[in-house]
Amino acid sequence: MSAARLSTETRREQIAEAAVHIIHAQGLKGVRMESIARAVGVVPSALYRHFSGKDAVLDAVLDWLGRRLQGIVAEARSAESAPLAQLRSLLGRHARLIQRFQGIPRVLFSDSVQIENAGYKAKAYQILQDYLAQVAQMFRGAQERGEIRADIAAETLSIMFLGLFQPAAVLWIMSDGAFDAEAHIERAWQVFFGGIDANLSRRSDEKIKSTVRVRSGVGGGRVSGVSRPAVQKR
Repeated sequence: MSAARLSTETRREQIAEAAVHIIHAQGLKGVRMESIARAVGVVPSALYRHFSGKDAVLDAVLDWLGRRLQGIVAEARSAESAPLAQLRSLLGRHARLIQRFQGIPRVLFSDSVQIENAGYKAKAYQILQDYLAQVAQMFRGAQERGEIRADIAAETLSIMFLGLFQPAAVLWIMSDGAFDAEAHIERAWQVFFGGIDANLSRRSDEKIKSTVRVRSGVGGGRVSGVSRPAVQKR
């Protein structure tokens, strides 16, 4: 019985992935049971053993996306031990996920999800919230280790993290791959990390304090070790 259940889960996964690829190529209007069956390599009637129709397939696509996002989080944690390294690994994995399944943005921002079905919209929102919660947990781990600034909320950092690749992914898709998303993401990470690096922040604070001490040490007609010009009396 377990083998049959595994076979069913695998088939449902194949159907969801096929639907995502169709959505990328043709939009949601191209998602029909017949087109999905052709992509999977089965007769249309076989799909109805798993889904009642197109709406059920779209619901399964959202579930599939949630599993994918949680999956790349687990992979990043397994690949790296330090939270900051996990975040860097996750960034690359998320970018590659979008590159492989270019229909994902179209699914999330489609009329069917955002306007026509409140249930789909709520599910998509929860999927992203669950993902962001995992990312925020990584940021908190990096803060506890003193790797990044602790004065910024981990939840804020997680949303900023999402912005490192989402616009780049959209440009990459719109340009049919001409936009170098990977190069942009690498540069964006360096800029982002430069702003939250705890060591850099400490060095900057020390430099500011040192400058303030030097400038406040006014005496004997000198400021910061530079002689003041004498004031001529008239």
